[in-house]
Amino acid sequence: MKAEISSIFGLEVYTDRGKYVGRVDDVVLDVEQRRIRGLALSNIDREFLGVSSNGVIVPYRWVVAVGDIVLLKHVFRKRRRKEEEE
Repeated sequence: MKAEISSIFGLEVYTDRGKYVGRVDDVVLDVEQRRIRGLALSNIDREFLGVSSNGVIVPYRWVVAVGDIVLLKHVFRKRRRKEEEE
């Protein structure tokens, strides 16, 4: 099934465990291979991702499904409390 890339913009992104990750702001393309390389996310859950930036790029290989939302494999690991204390 083919779909317009523009249909991905603005979709909310969740892990397959139901954790909110962010919203699709842009798409990273590999023009030579004619495929999507990644999704640029904004409005991210910084605490969950463990970053201080306003956005992140996630590899498209993490995408499980695209529909009303985007589902990602739950590949994120929470920081250990010990690491956060240091």
